[in-house]
Amino acid sequence: MRKILTIDVGGTFIKYALVTGIRSFKIGGKNKIPTPKKDHETFMDTLTEIFNACDEAEGIAIAMPGLIDTERGVCISSGALNFSNGHCIAEELQMKCGVPVTVENDANCAALAEIRSGSLVGVKDAIVLVFGTAVGGAIIRNRELYRGAHFCAGEVSYTLKSMDADFREENFYGLNIGALAFQKNCAKVLDMPEEDVTGEMVFQLIEENDDDILDALYKFAHGVAVKIFNLQMICDPERFALGGGISEQQSFIDAVQDQLDELCAKAPDFLPRPEVVACKYHNDANLLGALYRYLKK
Repeated sequence: MRKILTIDVGGTFIKYALVTGIRSFKIGGKNKIPTPKKDHETFMDTLTEIFNACDEAEGIAIAMPGLIDTERGVCISSGALNFSNGHCIAEELQMKCGVPVTVENDANCAALAEIRSGSLVGVKDAIVLVFGTAVGGAIIRNRELYRGAHFCAGEVSYTLKSMDADFREENFYGLNIGALAFQKNCAKVLDMPEEDVTGEMVFQLIEENDDDILDALYKFAHGVAVKIFNLQMICDPERFALGGGISEQQSFIDAVQDQLDELCAKAPDFLPRPEVVACKYHNDANLLGALYRYLKK
């Protein structure tokens, strides 16, 4: 039975699992460790250690943020992991581990999972938004990934918030509509240290109808809805799929839907209302999509 180590590199954690199967797949042995941010050598050593701890993995499929030349396995640019910029991740890791390696943008991986067997089955054109440390985006055209001329199609995190904004981090949308930004805003509302506030805590308070946290949720959802509306006008997809751990929370999906209803009620009647669903695979979409990219190599 085929066994592929799938690795989802995030800005905060590296999640990994051993995926087994031939036609249907089982994600097993999931784990996560903090993402090392010291240097490229430490990062690659960490990936190698993960592989060495997995029994009988015959290949490695990596999802990671940034501009990725997936045919060559080169990280062109990767935000918080900029120490890996210009490195051929696939070739370097293959030399260390002795098995084939593929590397794909993380949001593209989520889109591959959803278009093949998730919430985008039967959809021709779509956009996937994955909420984590920032926001990953992927564009599907004719059921295929659209990467763009410079591998940056879908990089919604790097869109500027205003015409007057310069290129400081705080002026990019990614730090405003990522799940981490929402969690930080909730920490301010609760007057607690950011490290003491968890997503589980926040959504428990939402379940308890905490007015202040509900207000924070709807302000966050408004920013997401505005971005979705703008993307609808630019790309006109059939459907948006929202992913990342926060997409498992129905209250988040409902808040985005409510904010879209408010926006569209004020918009000209001839403009389409974006169709929005949660990703079927939520936090596992990147892992499963990395596998699908590996199988296409």
